[in-house]
Amino acid sequence: MIGASDPIDLGGLMDADLDTLVTALYVKIDDALKTDPGLARWRPAVGIAPKLSDAELICLAVLQALLGFTSETRWLRYTKTHLVGLFPYVPGQSGYNKRLRKASGQLVAINRMLALDTDAWADDTWVIDSTPIECGRSRQTAKRSDLVGFAGCGYCASHSRYFWGLRLHLICTPAGLPVTFALTNPKIDEREVARDLLESEPELLACRPNQTLVADKGYISAELERFLNHHGVQLLRPTRRHEPPRPGARFLKPLRQLIESVNDTLKGQLDLERHGGRTITGVATRVFQRVLALTAAIWHNHHSRQPQLRSLIAYDH
Repeated sequence: MIGASDPIDLGGLMDADLDTLVTALYVKIDDALKTDPGLARWRPAVGIAPKLSDAELICLAVLQALLGFTSETRWLRYTKTHLVGLFPYVPGQSGYNKRLRKASGQLVAINRMLALDTDAWADDTWVIDSTPIECGRSRQTAKRSDLVGFAGCGYCASHSRYFWGLRLHLICTPAGLPVTFALTNPKIDEREVARDLLESEPELLACRPNQTLVADKGYISAELERFLNHHGVQLLRPTRRHEPPRPGARFLKPLRQLIESVNDTLKGQLDLERHGGRTITGVATRVFQRVLALTAAIWHNHHSRQPQLRSLIAYDH
């Protein structure tokens, strides 16, 4: 990859443009894969080394999401024509798809690595919400899809519509930085998923005694609130009828708008609903790819000292 060997000081000022982002991201990922064996995928000691490295593969996936290519075939054709300087070797669609699906765990791990390398990670306020991921519209699709048993029918109150697919549950900072996320059947209770997300990673709350979690009325639960209070987390949610006024109510509406804005970024700019996945692994990989693209943009905007961390304007063309 051209420019990969050039030293880049991530603590210094970087330009907010696509070339700088992909070069800085490649250096960051390549260094991490070399120093942390847990991030690198296992390969036999004797064999043919891949022409496209794991770091290049992940950078290629991030660029695909940022540039709005929902078709892998069109994306690879574009890359071979316009990005040959960045990626001297570009695999075929089948090879790219197989490599990317096998790297789904790496996408999640690198997402966390980049998030930890920003000041936004230390924010003492989180926002939680879920958003539909539609996977099909016809009755035949719902019956014959490989997603049967994982996907299901759900209702989106925000848009007053039913859908068949999954839900993306996301906890993020007010700046839009993804903290943790999960894909589930839409029938699973949001409150159960919220608790599972935090219980599965106890270190998230271990060093955050004064954390605030902002949620909508779908997360009203005495059990969830007891769990959060036990871990020193204050739940900021709407007040129920006949319930005394809760503290922090005046902050609820503006903070709730933030998660809606983040979901709009994922769907409107990163084409989250146009994922094109047909299997559980395929859908999950494409969702992780778009979440990583958002995190990578925030990470780069942080190090290039941009006023708006979640802005993708410099990278979508």
